[in-house]
Amino acid sequence: MGIKTMNFISTRNKNIYSSLAEAIRLGMPEDGGLYVPEYLPKVNLDALASVANYSEFAALVLKDFFAGDVLAEQLSTLCQKAFDFSMPLEKINDNTFMLELFHGPTLSFKDFGARFLAECFNVLSQNKKMTILVATSGDTGSAVAAAFYRKNVNVIIFYPAGKISPRQEQQITCWDENILALAVNDNFDDCQHIVKSAFNDPWWQTKLNLSTANSINIGRLLPQITYYAYTSLKFFQAHQVQPGFIVPSGNLGNVTAAYWAKLMGFPLREIVIASNANRVISDYLASSQYQPRASLQTLANAMDVGNPSNFERLNYLFDSFKLFKENVQAFSVTDEEIKKSIKDFYQRYQKIICPHTATACSVRNQLSEKPWIVVATADPCKFETAIESLLQQKIAPSPQLQAMLSRPSHAINVSNKMDDIKKLIEGYFKKS
Repeated sequence: MGIKTMNFISTRNKNIYSSLAEAIRLGMPEDGGLYVPEYLPKVNLDALASVANYSEFAALVLKDFFAGDVLAEQLSTLCQKAFDFSMPLEKINDNTFMLELFHGPTLSFKDFGARFLAECFNVLSQNKKMTILVATSGDTGSAVAAAFYRKNVNVIIFYPAGKISPRQEQQITCWDENILALAVNDNFDDCQHIVKSAFNDPWWQTKLNLSTANSINIGRLLPQITYYAYTSLKFFQAHQVQPGFIVPSGNLGNVTAAYWAKLMGFPLREIVIASNANRVISDYLASSQYQPRASLQTLANAMDVGNPSNFERLNYLFDSFKLFKENVQAFSVTDEEIKKSIKDFYQRYQKIICPHTATACSVRNQLSEKPWIVVATADPCKFETAIESLLQQKIAPSPQLQAMLSRPSHAINVSNKMDDIKKLIEGYFKKS
């Protein structure tokens, strides 16, 4: 019996489908929707139970998604190259644990998806050079820049000028050669709008052979399933109980991956979204009316998203409001609550957390006494301006960050006008 090829379909039209390699290359389907797998494969937990090596485990989890694809033979190698850093699960107290996803090169969970996607593109772009567009509210840009640096792909990163931390900005702008960092004089939603508009404009495809490394791209999202799969199974093996996960989320990519892992059969008891003052999902659950809005600037800036792209994938997964509300829980946390969470957590556990992780820790205090895993998404040393005054102490940069801080910065300020951006980009890549 032959291997069934996995197709990837549009959230807006099941008749628009692509292979995985095509979906990664294109970034988005032609109808403006987002790619999702045509089905979520069910896993054999017994077969995975004895696999301790993370990259080997990840390749087994992703195997069915790659079935029949040109990338299938490379999957083990892709995982080995991408997932070469630690992912500790620390016990905080008897029923609270913290999954630290920030030990990669740019100190954020985005390293998992960005490094995996870069390895995929390194295979797919051998015959034709591609250009990656990325909108970032903080950590995505640095993870993508580091992952794609000096690979056979050009990268253009749009980020909101003056609305991310100085250390985050340095991580985005300390690259050169094939990485172009553009500081947009507006907010993240405008950056995201630029990227989405580019995909609907033939000029961009003709000139640059576009794709994206945002969580819009299915190749960024699939590898994120693996850490929920691995952690939930190892936790269940150790404690004989299924954990819940509290996921700090802005654009909803990280939490979408958690739901996919749960529906594949991994032992995630329940999933809770922790957001900052950008409470579009909390308000949707309360009112049944989805109302995207301009993003608000908060201490947890990487989650400052007023119109999350991956809402479309979650809404596809739970395709009625009733079903959505039965499966999705969301809590919104104010800046004052973030500050309190950082201070309280340090006083209680002598552990410093970043503002994004603090949203999840704040939500943890509102939940049951069942076991919960707080997803820690970024190293606090990236957010010294927000944390040092609260704790009255300096936060030294990690060795990875120090190396990036010592590099010269390269950034160009731009308006949000597409014609201006096109002119700049065309000139830049002609020159390079």
